[in-house]
Amino acid sequence: MQKTLAKPVNLQGIGLHSNCDVTLVIKPAAIDHGIVFKRVDGDMAEEQRLVPALWNNVVNTQLCSVIGNAHGTTVSTIEHLMAALRASGIDNALIEIDADEVPILDGSSKPFIQAIEHAGIASQDAPRKAIRILRDVVYQDGNRQVSLSPSAKPIYEGMIDYDNPTIGRQKFSLTLTGKDFSHDVADCRTFCLKSDIDLMRAHGRALGGSLDNAVVVDDNGVMNEEGLVCETEFIRHKILDAVGDLALAGGLIIGHYKGIRAGHEMNNKLLHAVFADERNYEIIDLWVEFEKEPPISYDQATSVTQNS
Repeated sequence: MQKTLAKPVNLQGIGLHSNCDVTLVIKPAAIDHGIVFKRVDGDMAEEQRLVPALWNNVVNTQLCSVIGNAHGTTVSTIEHLMAALRASGIDNALIEIDADEVPILDGSSKPFIQAIEHAGIASQDAPRKAIRILRDVVYQDGNRQVSLSPSAKPIYEGMIDYDNPTIGRQKFSLTLTGKDFSHDVADCRTFCLKSDIDLMRAHGRALGGSLDNAVVVDDNGVMNEEGLVCETEFIRHKILDAVGDLALAGGLIIGHYKGIRAGHEMNNKLLHAVFADERNYEIIDLWVEFEKEPPISYDQATSVTQNS
């Protein structure tokens, strides 16, 4: 069934890129409301404040996912919160925020997961909608590639390949059922190379970044005193990001995601490719259809979009 929070939950922190203080309140919402952000700062009309968290509202993917509405109102760095909502099974929520960026907290989804668990989850009297992938959809840009393929369960698989011995080449796969997200990737933090920090800050990015909310890697290894959560924390965080980015589909995706050297831009391009052709997917009632295999035998065609 569809789910929302049992009660509101309040979170406070700074924006990773803006370095501004942020207060965010996740509130219960009605059936079929979806996930909607509401800016409560500034002098705006009500319709200007609301920004639905949907793939076709993404307006920027540089270093984070940014959504916006027709009035130019934006909310950025939403991916860690969106991943937590998706993994917790939250379909409907109103997220009031008094700035244009979700607080980074510790750089992972763990604080959001804990806040949702503390608030509790309430079932609603309507079936949950899911997006079942019916055929392969691929988006490629050079040596980067993302894809969604038919699968009986939501699976997220990824590979990264960095020219840095501490990060290097890593692979990981997550099945987004039960507590797997909380156990395997929720506490894996965002990361960057120390050599990239000056350039990011020169462009007004990462102004709130620190060793308290990101893993920083230099030529000698991990700079954080506590080290890594696990050896493959880097790729696990990329999987966390992918869960958050694909949560913008507007429902649980039942399919097998693969990301090779992927990021926010590639993930959003993939959603555009999926929804560009209705033969790629179907909307189902999750409680009835989840255990059924995708009916792909009638059409094994592959939908491929390549950036030229």
